[in-house]
Amino acid sequence: MPSMARLSTHPFLTSPGARCFAHRGGALEAEENTLPAFRHAVALGYTHVELDVHATSDGVVVVHHDDSLHRICGDMRQIAATRWAELQTIRTRNGATIPRLEDVLEEFPDLFVAIEAKSLDVVAPLARVITRMNALERVCIGAFDPARTDHARQLLGPDLLWSPAHMQVARLWAAGWGLPLALDDFAVVQVPLNWRGIPLVTPRFLKAAHRRGVHVQVWTVNDSAQMQTLLDWGVDGLMTDRPSVLNDVMARRQAA
Repeated sequence: MPSMARLSTHPFLTSPGARCFAHRGGALEAEENTLPAFRHAVALGYTHVELDVHATSDGVVVVHHDDSLHRICGDMRQIAATRWAELQTIRTRNGATIPRLEDVLEEFPDLFVAIEAKSLDVVAPLARVITRMNALERVCIGAFDPARTDHARQLLGPDLLWSPAHMQVARLWAAGWGLPLALDDFAVVQVPLNWRGIPLVTPRFLKAAHRRGVHVQVWTVNDSAQMQTLLDWGVDGLMTDRPSVLNDVMARRQAA
């Protein structure tokens, strides 16, 4: 069985491009969670993207953030109540299709993908797509509900890279203050800067994570000065809606 130390050297975490993620493909520079967004990110040189998945009523895994199609497509239907054949006819406000996860994995065979499972119902078909496309080494799965990641771990086994939900992150945060709380066997946390007004990503938190071999990837960071600060602190990854801005920050740092 893989140890956390082994997962900590996973190529998703250690490849040269692992510090930069296009969040939803770069939601402030292209239409989020669409193939044009992912193409934009890849054209900028990104090797890692973040995206969200739902399951249609007939079990097709599609890339979309919201439960409904209203915000992105102007359509009131819920994805979970819509068949894939219907969804194929719907367009975003800018004319893009809603892609299947397998479309993304197939078009970009070298792309690493951070996947947020948006429901428990999507987990089983998601695991089937990952297995069928031999993509386990290219993905990391996270969710706000730990039942979803637990189910993914059961289906995909110990080689799955996964990010924990609130309770384990809170325990890691508390460890930074010297509280000896037990932690699960995770190798990465994907976390916001703050949680309910409390600063979460701090040098203390990073030290606690790195002491345990845990990589810290932060979402969603769109300000260049904040990017600089977090990189100076030693975060392992930044997720941004502005991939061009993060590219500029990284270029300035390399030139310094």
